[in-house]
Amino acid sequence: MAFEATALKFDDKGLIPAIAQDSETGEVLMMAWMNVEAVERTMDTGRVTYWSRSRQAFWVKGESSGHVQELVDFRFDCDKDCILVMVRQTGPACHTNRRSCFYTAVRDGETVELMSPME
Repeated sequence: MAFEATALKFDDKGLIPAIAQDSETGEVLMMAWMNVEAVERTMDTGRVTYWSRSRQAFWVKGESSGHVQELVDFRFDCDKDCILVMVRQTGPACHTNRRSCFYTAVRDGETVELMSPME
């Protein structure tokens, strides 16, 4: 059965959350948004493409930074309302220059930074 991006369930703004996970380590790298065309571009090019809500424009991960996300596997959940992109990440995934956007934890009621920016 051929995949159609329109089979996914997008919110009232036409967006769906997309979680990027490192295909080798399983590390969760980031979460961003996609619309139908971003999903189609990702599938067509193998380069993960998101929709920037603030800029109202497509955002090909790594286009300006060189921190590319190469698509390894494209998955969606049982409700078809959340995407998981398994990627081969080059460099940091976070705009703060960290490997993952999820670098802050709460431990014993305190906020703890788990990783420093990459050099």
